Amino acid sequence: MLLKRPLGIAMQFARWIADLDWRFILLVLPPLSLLLFLSISSPANPFSNLAPLRSILLNRTLPRGAVPAAANLSAAPSAPAVAPRPWKDELDRSRIAVCLVGGARRFELTGPSIVERILKVYPNSDLFLHSPFDENAFKFLLLKSAPRIAGVRIFRPEPMAESAPELRVLTASNSPNGIQGLLQYFNLVEGCLTMIKSHQARHNFTYDWIVRTRVDGFWNAPLDPDNFIPGHYVIPPGSTYGGLNDRLGIGDLPTSTIALSRLSLIPQLDQAGFRQLNSETAFRAQLNTQNVTHLTKRLPFCIVSDRQYAFPPSRYGVPVATILSKGPLSGAKCRPCTPVCRGACVGRVMPVLDKGWSWTQWENGTLELCDAHGEWETGWEKIFDRVAGKALAKQRKGVWRLKVKDCVSEFEKMKRRTVSWEAPAADEMCKVGLGYAR
Repeated sequence: MLLKRPLGIAMQFARWIADLDWRFILLVLPPLSLLLFLSISSPANPFSNLAPLRSILLNRTLPRGAVPAAANLSAAPSAPAVAPRPWKDELDRSRIAVCLVGGARRFELTGPSIVERILKVYPNSDLFLHSPFDENAFKFLLLKSAPRIAGVRIFRPEPMAESAPELRVLTASNSPNGIQGLLQYFNLVEGCLTMIKSHQARHNFTYDWIVRTRVDGFWNAPLDPDNFIPGHYVIPPGSTYGGLNDRLGIGDLPTSTIALSRLSLIPQLDQAGFRQLNSETAFRAQLNTQNVTHLTKRLPFCIVSDRQYAFPPSRYGVPVATILSKGPLSGAKCRPCTPVCRGACVGRVMPVLDKGWSWTQWENGTLELCDAHGEWETGWEKIFDRVAGKALAKQRKGVWRLKVKDCVSEFEKMKRRTVSWEAPAADEMCKVGLGYAR
């Protein structure tokens, strides 16, 4: 009896097959074979491998970094979720130039954060430093721990000739050193681009990305890969002064080449009829005339400043954030201070400021303000060390404990790691900065 039932079923199935049209059998047989194969290859979940096929059949495309919903069906319930990093992985395979410009004033505070939160986050990146020589230049030895150093140029600044187009296009208003100050700054920026081009030509390759930032920027979080957007130049919001915030820029090679050409594009701005521009409005005109699309994204850095500003700031005043602010501060001025204005106080002060001038985002408790009308407060070191952490605090303290001979030795080690080095002798930089007696 047990044998008759399966035999009967089999005979009925055979008769049913015989009655079918052979063309129908040829039509359904391949899909059935595929399902059978998949069920054998993945017994725990016979349909788990169909997600890619379904995506193709439905002509669906997934955004970069997205994971198909079915991809996790076969995962063990206790397995921890791992965030996909395809774009970061792609950046790690890209060629990135990091361009640092400016004077070393408080580099013992800012430099280690740049190394840890930009250069070491993208260890394939090449560092380029372009800075004027002064008594603080010895602090650049803190860059010795950067993964790769392509170029260092520390030069003796000299007055720059002011051409007729430059005098027409630029304004001395609100610039601490007038038009000369703007030209010196533009020269720093474009000089770094010149270093990058020279390095590319010498080694017969081109960079995919350029990150341009200032040496006086303190980073309280890593530079996120989402800020690398092909075909767009990414800048911070706020601190626009009528134009665009020019304290940091991230772009691919074509957009960055235009953005960093601060001097050589002035004649074109002159021909286009632009007049009396400050750094920020000149930057905006530069991108617009060259059809470069820019995006603003909040970024976790602030500009450490010794300058003094009235408090509370007026409509066109400058708010100075405490370095303890949660941020992202997007390049706002900051200093290590005990905040005198937070919460409701910030809510009263910030709406007074002109949003197109020195304004910065302040909502949701992300900003706390200093009273920056005087010198840095006594005990600022402890405030800085608290936000920087032990590792960065140790580097801050170590700079001023250096002996001249140790400073020279560290510079020589750094020079040997650098592809192109143009700077005063290490002995001179260390003695000027630390004093001959040490």
